[in-house]
Amino acid sequence: QVQLVESGGGLVQPGGSLRLSCAASGNIASIGDTGWYRQAPGKERELVARVTTGGSTNYADFVKGRFTISRDNAKNTVYLQMNGLNPEDTAVYRCHALVKQYGSLSYISYWGQGTQVTVSS
Repeated sequence: QVQLVESGGGLVQPGGSLRLSCAASGNIASIGDTGWYRQAPGKERELVARVTTGGSTNYADFVKGRFTISRDNAKNTVYLQMNGLNPEDTAVYRCHALVKQYGSLSYISYWGQGTQVTVSS
């Protein structure tokens, strides 16, 4: 079994910063593309940022220049550094990863449980 556990969310003032972490554990042979998504109340889930195994990244337009996604393959962890936060960034942030388990030939999609980010004065 595989688990993704996020941490680092919380309450921050506008203009502040947070760093989210998502650690994968379990029967992991390799991790493919990983990403962060968010969902605000009453809104659809949306992609925030994604990073490939090789380190290529892409970002949603609304976070370009403010957020940075990175991964540490040795630690099976993906990070989201969020700077310049504004109230519109308030949402539950969830990480996603494609994981291949030992004994499997294919990658399977896994999600973390989510961490709340609230931006408010």
